[in-house]
Amino acid sequence: MLTISQLAATAGVTVRTVRHYHHVGLLPEPERDASGYRRYSAQAAVDLIRIRTLADAGVPLARIDALLHAQPTEFAAAITDIDAELQRKIDQLAEYRLRIAELASGERLVLPPEVVAILDRMRGLGVSELRVRLERDSWILMQALDPHVMPQRIRDKNASFDDPETTRLYLACDQSVDWDPQDPRLDRLIDDMDAWEIKHGRDSGQARYLKLVVSRISEASPAWQRILGVLAHRAEQRRTAAHTK
Repeated sequence: MLTISQLAATAGVTVRTVRHYHHVGLLPEPERDASGYRRYSAQAAVDLIRIRTLADAGVPLARIDALLHAQPTEFAAAITDIDAELQRKIDQLAEYRLRIAELASGERLVLPPEVVAILDRMRGLGVSELRVRLERDSWILMQALDPHVMPQRIRDKNASFDDPETTRLYLACDQSVDWDPQDPRLDRLIDDMDAWEIKHGRDSGQARYLKLVVSRISEASPAWQRILGVLAHRAEQRRTAAHTK
């Protein structure tokens, strides 16, 4: 006869586990003997090993009791059913892992493949991950507030990265993130970007999402805040001059 500690050691479980199996009705709890101890038979050890083996295999505790008393054909059918259920859970967990991986990038779950391709293209050009994230956020805002402009903006963005001068300015702006707002290099960069906007006739000031995008970018860098502020001021001056003619 075995004490509860000896029984647990025989089956490779803890005493707490044995008591839990008593509580859920999987393993009968013997009465105390004259000395006040509960003594377990060899059959109890065999039953406990079978319970542990089934539990370790992933069989739910609620189904173990039926399996312990099942006929061979019933046991085989139940195991097949449990195996199928475990496979469904594995497939579900695999799907969750894919979704978590997508969430880590923060892109594929909320943006169309064409936009994700643009973000990947930016990374390939050497654009910083900070700027890529800001670009991603601008697309998210655009999709929410002005979805009808998305197709044209996708075409425009791809065309801009096909142009070496546009790409050069984009990378130069990206590199200015840590510059002092009064750095003389920033003045030259602003002039170059302003000339580019004039050349390309760019004026997206009416887009509903633009103010949020500008705010998002400005928060990331005082240098970028100055670039955007000066460019917006110059664009407004040109619009005012054009209206007064």
